[in-house]
Amino acid sequence: MDTPLSAAEVINLLQQRWQASYDLQLVQRRGRVYLQVMWAYQEQQSFPLSREDYERHIHELVLLLNSLGVAAEVRRWLETCSDRPRLGKALSLALELPNGRASEFLL
Repeated sequence: MDTPLSAAEVINLLQQRWQASYDLQLVQRRGRVYLQVMWAYQEQQSFPLSREDYERHIHELVLLLNSLGVAAEVRRWLETCSDRPRLGKALSLALELPNGRASEFLL
């Protein structure tokens, strides 16, 4: 089993990779589930979440990623992704969910 992610680890990976605490979202499209690194980040004045709300959001997302069994995949991608989020263009990781777990998230 993968070593579980923690919210602090994910925030640290984002800051190490891109020097900013980018927003993360899970998105479902065409039968796939994607983790997206959005272009907005917590250090922006216009960012809609307080620090506490941002950390809570990342914590909830990390719990979901861990329950899906994709911690190692996400960790590896955040450590090695060479691109960076740009205004209007999120980075997307198509998650490889084990044993048909995608059906739990698809309508």
